[in-house]
Amino acid sequence: MHEKQKVETIYADYAATHITKPECVKDAVMNALALGNSGRGVNESSLDAARKIYEVRTKVDQFFDGYGAEQVVFTSGITESLNTVIKGSLNHGDHVITTFMEHNSVLRPLYEMERQGVCLTITSPDVEDIKQAITKDTKMIVMTHASNVTGEMFDIQSVGKLCREKGILFVVDTAQSAGVIPISMKEDNIDILCFTGHKGLMGPQGIGGICIRKGVEIHPLKTGGTGILSFSKTQPGVLPQALEAGTLNGIGIVGLGAAIDFINTYGIDKIREQEMNLIEIFYKKIQKIQGIKIYHEKQLDLTKQTAICSINLEEYDSGSVSDELMERFQIQTRSGAHCAPLVHEHFGTIEQGMVRFSFGHETTMKEINQIINAVKILAEE
Repeated sequence: MHEKQKVETIYADYAATHITKPECVKDAVMNALALGNSGRGVNESSLDAARKIYEVRTKVDQFFDGYGAEQVVFTSGITESLNTVIKGSLNHGDHVITTFMEHNSVLRPLYEMERQGVCLTITSPDVEDIKQAITKDTKMIVMTHASNVTGEMFDIQSVGKLCREKGILFVVDTAQSAGVIPISMKEDNIDILCFTGHKGLMGPQGIGGICIRKGVEIHPLKTGGTGILSFSKTQPGVLPQALEAGTLNGIGIVGLGAAIDFINTYGIDKIREQEMNLIEIFYKKIQKIQGIKIYHEKQLDLTKQTAICSINLEEYDSGSVSDELMERFQIQTRSGAHCAPLVHEHFGTIEQGMVRFSFGHETTMKEINQIINAVKILAEE
């Protein structure tokens, strides 16, 4: 047995969740525990909740350069967002295109719709390959902005322009980019943007949403109480209530609003620069370690890269390597398939999985060096 190194715990799993919340987010969440139920009455508690939630809708809309606060729909997270959009937009006979870099939050709803008669094409995230896959029946292109496995960013602006020219709905999964990379729905021609609050946006878990271009209709995934048109047998058709059945997560929404305030004050460009510096140093150092394989679809381009790097150590199981890093060096990583099966098929790591390192702007250079040293020790053994 190896002796455990006495070092402080290092968190290197920011792609899963951003655990170092700003103090303003914690304060906002605590204060929001006293909120009433938005849209469920004209008492002051309910109205106060409605006002605060509307303020956050406005912040989200402005953050993504969207189409109005009423076009912002809150969900439990990006999984619900993507399920709502995919299942609520596609019908039997429609054609949809996605890529092999997608998370299961995209793939599984698409597979479900395929069983219901939707035609599905899976291609590379390259805009030319996507263009060649388009048919006369193509209704939607849905893709990730940045891979949760390799950290690569994809050219959503070119794909968005292509979709707008051809009248195809463009849906973007921003799970790994929102909060760390500036995004404009208008400039990128995004029709539907799905986001989650607990990763780069630094908000609480259990909150996410959908930003929708005006004129785009989505059939609701859930139906129920909305606080308006209670005698109607059908879900109200007006946004955001059309897609927000049930009690909203007011606590999470207010926490998300505080997180966006923090990012706007701190500066998203500053966050981006800090994370790019971290991942550049990490890549340069880890590439020098013998026996390490780094996974990347294309040659590394830091201008198109988030602070994620996935590796393997020779033929060792990724779970074993991740366990060693935690048990001996107190380094928290993510191993296995990362809910992205087609990525592992592409790279031939179905059995082995990958060890993923992901950093936040708070990660220090000291921590980067400690991680590199730990990986080097394992490689030498």
